[in-house]
Amino acid sequence: MSAYLGRGWQADTIDNKTNAASHPAAVLSDGEFAVFVKVGEGPLAADRFRQEAHGLHLLSEQAGVLTPEILGIVETEGGAALLLEGVREIARDDAHYRQMGRALAQVHSTKGVRFGLDSHCYWGDLYQDNTPAADWPTFFWERRLAPRLKAALDSGNLPARFVGEIEQLGARLPALCGPAVAPALLHGDAHKNNCLATPRGPLFIDPSVYYGHPEMDLSYVDFFEPVPDEVFAGYAEIAPLDPGFWERRELWRLPALLAMVEFIGAEYLDKLDAAVRHYH
Repeated sequence: MSAYLGRGWQADTIDNKTNAASHPAAVLSDGEFAVFVKVGEGPLAADRFRQEAHGLHLLSEQAGVLTPEILGIVETEGGAALLLEGVREIARDDAHYRQMGRALAQVHSTKGVRFGLDSHCYWGDLYQDNTPAADWPTFFWERRLAPRLKAALDSGNLPARFVGEIEQLGARLPALCGPAVAPALLHGDAHKNNCLATPRGPLFIDPSVYYGHPEMDLSYVDFFEPVPDEVFAGYAEIAPLDPGFWERRELWRLPALLAMVEFIGAEYLDKLDAAVRHYH
């Protein structure tokens, strides 16, 4: 940080943020300049952080939305650390949630040629293949749903009966996915804690960026916690919601539900079962 700032820098205060992050994390400050640091372990940690930085860059440069400044990636023995600008958060109210919806629509206004991306990404610690595909049903099945189905089954946490049921859904995706859409830039993990309220406006963190169906992000905003209707109202001010979104929302959540079954277990089986049965 001293080299980055061109002056001496030393952390005088450390604010532990691990409870608010998916990795060990903290905000370090010398009283003038604050740095958010999160630590990853294992041989893929540096690659995860490089892809995260790439995603932040795409959101900022391509979509023009706020992201934290990337200060550096430090490789360590057994892992890596990602250093980002320390961001001052403010309390959310309905206006901030509406701003979040508008910012998400601004991201989706950036269109691509094919579904996918020129590099892979990670959803949390999970590798995601972004090899491009010409149509959304193919990409959704081959890059998102089928890999998570296999991983959940291999974990031993997914009852075998789900395999046939989800494969049947896969065969019906051209009909279930709704009207064709242009590939839109996605945050990829747009739950509300990844869109911070700041004095400058909504600021996105922890992306899993690729070009996909915009309803993927819309289905994730309340995946972990409810959000006010203002999020969707703000979004609709810029990009009208297709009426069929609410019917398709559980379909888009299937990869995330499978990931939760894989890593957490039976706690998410009822939600997965309800989502699958909704389309049978």
